[in-house]
Order: sequence, then C-alpha cells, then structure tokens
Amino acid sequence: MVKAVVTINERTNRILNIVKAKYGLKDKSQAINLMAQQFEAHIMEPELRPEFIESLKDSETEKTVKVKNFNSRYSE
Repeated sequence: MVKAVVTINERTNRILNIVKAKYGLKDKSQAINLMAQQFEAHIMEPELRPEFIESLKDSETEKTVKVKNFNSRYSE
C-alpha cells in the first residue's frame, strides 16, 4: 500500500465526503480508491486496463497454429 500526502481544494473535499457517506466508507482514502476504480471502469480504454495487459501476456504463452499459405488459394 502506498501512502501519500495530497493537497485538495474545498470542493474536492466535499465531494470526497459525499462519496464516503454515500458508500459507507471509513475514510477518504477509501473514497479516492473507489473513485479511481470507477474512473478505470468507465473512462479508460480497454487497452489500458491491467486486466487487458494480463490477458495479452497470457495469450503469449498459448500454442500457435501454423498456416501454410493463404495467398495461393485466394489470389485469383
């Protein structure tokens, strides 16, 4: 777990308090984590999500199928 000291404005502080209250969270760090998860799920492109990168790494270990030549059959 990473600890950070951050400076936020009053409006952001109010928003964090609202998120904290709405979801029954213990502290503002949980509210920030929740907001980051929602940001990831709704805004980040799938190519940038960690799950996508992991699936790419998994696909690298899969066996490949060799194909002789596609061009000879469809070149007409």
